[in-house]
Amino acid sequence: MTQAREIHGTAALKAMFARAKSEERAAFLPYFPIGYPTYSDSLRTIAAMAEAGVDGFEIGIPFSDPIADGPTIQAATQIALENGTTVPQCLEAVRTLRGQGVSQPMLMMGYANPLVAYGTDRFVRDARKAGADGLIVPDLPPEEAAMFAGSCAREGMALVFMLAPTSDDRRIELVARQATGFIYVVSLTGITGARKELPAYLTEFIARLRRGASMPLAMGFGISTPEHARRVSQLTDGFIVGSALVRAGGESVEAARDLARSMVEAIVK
Repeated sequence: MTQAREIHGTAALKAMFARAKSEERAAFLPYFPIGYPTYSDSLRTIAAMAEAGVDGFEIGIPFSDPIADGPTIQAATQIALENGTTVPQCLEAVRTLRGQGVSQPMLMMGYANPLVAYGTDRFVRDARKAGADGLIVPDLPPEEAAMFAGSCAREGMALVFMLAPTSDDRRIELVARQATGFIYVVSLTGITGARKELPAYLTEFIARLRRGASMPLAMGFGISTPEHARRVSQLTDGFIVGSALVRAGGESVEAARDLARSMVEAIVK
């Protein structure tokens, strides 16, 4: 899946979800941080997963206080920071991957502090020019999102917000009104990290979200095995895998590629 891109931004995400739906499965979006275990390895890992047939990516921007992330991603992003990874390097990574022919949608995933320091309008504009299609900021609540929302709208970029099992109907309505591209569904309360079992309440939780939101739902947090991928693919429009792939990527590019491929195969009808 490394053909030239013809559509960008929210349109690219819409097409991604439509294609997955036509194949009666969910879209698979791996998360991987730039700069881990090295800068070049992170690009090789993302490119390898693209070749394995994933549908899109969350491109991690390392930050020193990743409050939503568990120990695996915390440790990986700390290594990335120690390697000297910066916001401009993360944008350059997207540009390089596009130049190599990686065509899947990419969302920049990073915390508010370094993006505000870079300049919100400038960051969204530069991310769009580099080839990114959207933005996920875990510590940015929709009530305070105006600093990014206008820029994303002007650039045609998605701005994704999160909903958790603790979200009430008012919160669901607010996020559904402001999110673009898709809604990131947090499968559990707590931080990211691979789990042996997924919560039993997921079916009811997703049903409640669908009553309040019409846009695609992509679930993350705790999804770590092909069986998890198969189960979540039956419930949602997309799913995100982070910690398990980051752990594999710390072993080798091939290990991350093989895990990603096993999840792709698990959801194919």
